[in-house]
Amino acid sequence: MSINLCRIDDRLIHGQVVTQWVNRSGANRIVIIDDGVAKDPFMCNVVKMLAPVGTKVEVYSIADGIEPLKKYSESADIKVLILVKIPQSVLGLVEGGVPIKEMIVGGMGKREGRTVLYRNITADEEERACMRTLIDKGVHVICQIVPDQKGEEAAPLLK
Repeated sequence: MSINLCRIDDRLIHGQVVTQWVNRSGANRIVIIDDGVAKDPFMCNVVKMLAPVGTKVEVYSIADGIEPLKKYSESADIKVLILVKIPQSVLGLVEGGVPIKEMIVGGMGKREGRTVLYRNITADEEERACMRTLIDKGVHVICQIVPDQKGEEAAPLLK
């Protein structure tokens, strides 16, 4: 399977993703799944410019990303890092048949309605319920802010 990493990070592509997560995952393609960004040509161009040299970036809505990701998951040559802003995007992919086995919860910053889940990761009740559903569907969910830090199992934090 060539989905090397699926990460929630509300900043999508930024320095840490470019310098650390891409290397850790061995990805040669970043697929951003976000309905809002997919509709915004300016933001699509911005995220593509921020990617490491030689790393292809594609931006899709949840619905439009399902088929390409299913295809990529069967390819030995394409190694994908999926980036999303919220867990609902991952749930949409999983329910659409994308074989995501693990999701790393990283940058989910403070905003109204969110409370601390783990360190500086926050989530509202809908996001927490979504993560519980993903776990119930067999997705290993961990909280991990940086690649060189040990991840923390999300299940006990969601109880």
